[in-house]
Amino acid sequence: MNAARNKQLMKDVFAELAKGNGEPFVEVLAEDVSWTIIGNTPWSRTWNGLASVQIELLDPLFAQFGSRYRAEAVHLIAEGDHVVIESRGDVTTKAGRPYRNSYCYVCRFEDGKIRELTEYCDTELLTEVLAPPEMRAAA
Repeated sequence: MNAARNKQLMKDVFAELAKGNGEPFVEVLAEDVSWTIIGNTPWSRTWNGLASVQIELLDPLFAQFGSRYRAEAVHLIAEGDHVVIESRGDVTTKAGRPYRNSYCYVCRFEDGKIRELTEYCDTELLTEVLAPPEMRAAA
């Protein structure tokens, strides 16, 4: 795939995320994806492999949401095998707290799938509103 096709793929993925449908995002992740959240928080680390991303990152994260998570792409930039997406997420936690974070995803594509994803976000908001993933997994 070229940059234009990868960019269109992510436009389509985020069009679905804006409606609350996260399945296309997961479907575009490679089996051997590497997902890194930057910073020095309990959420900041690298998950290797789709199973790890699903079980150790996405499941504990979405278990805290009381409403459907939605995210809108603000900007998409593509060059070579990379697509960069600036987005805004919106959800309410089960505790009734709004969680509206801003993100920048740097995605490296390989064979039409995201092979590497680096997530930049407001890590202070992340730790203020959400319980650490270890606590959610143990609950």
